[in-house]
Amino acid sequence: MARILTGIQSTGTPHLGNILGAIKPAIEMSNNGDNESFLFIADMHSLTQIKDGSVMRENTYSVAATWLAFGLDTAKTVFYRQSDVPECAELAWYLSCYYPYSRLALAHSFKDKSDRLEDVNGGLFTYPMLMAADILLYDANFVPVGKDQLQHLEMTRDVASRINHQCGEELLVLPEAIVQADTQLILGTDGEKMSKSRNNFINIFETDKALKNTINKKVVTDATPLEAPKEPEGAAVFELFKYVATAKQVEELAAKLRTGGYGWGHAKKDLLEALIEVFGPAREKYNYFMENKNELDKVLDEGAEKARKVAKATLKRLRSQIGY
Repeated sequence: MARILTGIQSTGTPHLGNILGAIKPAIEMSNNGDNESFLFIADMHSLTQIKDGSVMRENTYSVAATWLAFGLDTAKTVFYRQSDVPECAELAWYLSCYYPYSRLALAHSFKDKSDRLEDVNGGLFTYPMLMAADILLYDANFVPVGKDQLQHLEMTRDVASRINHQCGEELLVLPEAIVQADTQLILGTDGEKMSKSRNNFINIFETDKALKNTINKKVVTDATPLEAPKEPEGAAVFELFKYVATAKQVEELAAKLRTGGYGWGHAKKDLLEALIEVFGPAREKYNYFMENKNELDKVLDEGAEKARKVAKATLKRLRSQIGY
């Protein structure tokens, strides 16, 4: 049985790109009886950015509520908060001591900000080793990642290989990456990759009014007149519509736009209606859990208990080899 591990940072409410690109695929894999899934909220990683405890806590609940709203079966998975497993921080320290400074300095997470070091903290610099600990602690075989995380997974394999070689035995499992070509890139409201940093994301858990405002104001369109024919392919509103509509609905919208007399405003209305219809049940469940956080705590505490059993076993075999 293959063990698959996925983590989502708690830097805010998961947006449409997170849901379609990571959360839903991970849930689908967890429903495969041939897989054993470890799914976690990476709230320790989020500390490199967020220093307000109340914001961190609310974000963590929001991420947990999203997973459950989209049907995560916690009986089939190990679902937990990263910070509830202190063994992760312990392993991250061991890994950092076996990994060269020069290699860490090449990590994208650091290099992207190395020209403005005032924005870099120690946690950001050692981010790859915490990510490696997330994976190696649970003997994960496969890790779904985006292309931007492939380097960090290679660092994970590298540090595990170094320790295995130093100790003379296979103490740590070397994970493989899973890059899903059909979900790795979700376009945002400006036609570029959806991300919080670009502020081009869609939060499906907003109220209907707020969601409508987001679609109308943020989704970029050109100035083609209402009566003129329009090319749907490549237009942000049409690309977003394709993520959530049926094949028939997509075909119908494309035909209307190409015929003319159907404006981008009409297409935005279609997008809004599709989002509300498709995600209606998930939005309702999300709001329920956010109003009943005690249920989220219960689920996460139970998951952490299961996760720590595996984590302690990994550390036990590693500690004895490195001299503790």
